[in-house]
Amino acid sequence: MTYDVQPASGQFFGATFAFPVRVYYEDTDAGGIVYYANYLRFAERARTEFIRALGCSQQQALDAEDKCGFTVRSCTVDYKLPAVLDDILVVTCEMREAKGASAIMYQEIYRGETLLATVEVKVAYVDLGRKRPVRIPAELLNKLSCL
Repeated sequence: MTYDVQPASGQFFGATFAFPVRVYYEDTDAGGIVYYANYLRFAERARTEFIRALGCSQQQALDAEDKCGFTVRSCTVDYKLPAVLDDILVVTCEMREAKGASAIMYQEIYRGETLLATVEVKVAYVDLGRKRPVRIPAELLNKLSCL
């Protein structure tokens, strides 16, 4: 039997992308709250789906002869309240700045209307073979500028 189901994909609300996440037991620590590093995993998934929703394939960039992709340069997280097992979260993603070989993305993690954490991520677009920054492809920059 073949099952025709798709994973959660999120959607745009204006320039803000929203991605749903459920908290599983594996996401929590001994105290029963989401382990702090897992917020970064949730944010990474939302950023990946954000790029996918723009119609850009990160896998194609990795399969190309000149393999390129985004790498995190720095990340700032402000934890406000904890998430717990079975919470349904929404992780937002907005492009704050994109130019040359770098971009700044701002993310928020909500449980309902309650803000649990904010994440600011600075990324660089890198030639993975040479380990050197390269310009973000014009196609992607054009899609980002339309938001």
